[in-house]
Amino acid sequence: MSTLNLTVLQQPLVWMDGEANLRFFDTLLADLKGRDLIVLPEMFTTGFAMEAAKSSLPEARVTDWLHEKAKATGALVGGSAAIQTAKGAVNRFLLVEPGGKVHRYDKRHLFRMADEHHHYLAGDRREIIEWRGWRILPQVCYDLRFPVFSRSRNDYDLALYVANWPEARAAHWQALLLARAIENQAYIAGCNRVGSDGNHHHYSGDSRIISPQGEILAAGEPHQPAVLNAELSLETLSDYRERFPAWRDADTFTL
Repeated sequence: MSTLNLTVLQQPLVWMDGEANLRFFDTLLADLKGRDLIVLPEMFTTGFAMEAAKSSLPEARVTDWLHEKAKATGALVGGSAAIQTAKGAVNRFLLVEPGGKVHRYDKRHLFRMADEHHHYLAGDRREIIEWRGWRILPQVCYDLRFPVFSRSRNDYDLALYVANWPEARAAHWQALLLARAIENQAYIAGCNRVGSDGNHHHYSGDSRIISPQGEILAAGEPHQPAVLNAELSLETLSDYRERFPAWRDADTFTL
């Protein structure tokens, strides 16, 4: 498929109440049709809480719900959640296809300023998802600050960043999303929450869908719930990369 119909859900979250959040998104997703990919925020079942993994919904409950939404919408549906595993807690980006296949990416860079690294295990690799002819890189919040980890080796077309990124650093969020698009010559989608959480942090959203040339294709109004839609084109991406092949001069490296 040369086009991808992308939806980003900039929404508030109910603090530490997984079932309440699922009911909220049940209503929101009921009206979404004709989409290929639907993205929810980071820790969409709880909000960004260090204690979330101790009382979070089981992974099977979250993936079953995502599968239900994927079947109903015909889209790949995902967001991150606090998940308790046999080895420990992870901040896991889950994306589920209508057919039931589950893709998993565990957040690599843990936000030490909130002691996330003391409560969660860091992922040890990045993942590339193949979906309807698109190569998609899932990332979570703080990962956005580390360009080497998300550097394209001509191996993805779209990077997804889900977040609980506080209003106090909204300028960083906006600038870094734009930089990731331009430097990687790829589409970038940033899905951030709005509202306030149980730790009295405020979130302005500022979600974005950005073209490989840095054009803002869709943007959420600050502090307002929003459903962002954009149609992405592989042909447009390929044409731009051929006309301006900066990617051919990228430095080689391994992680």
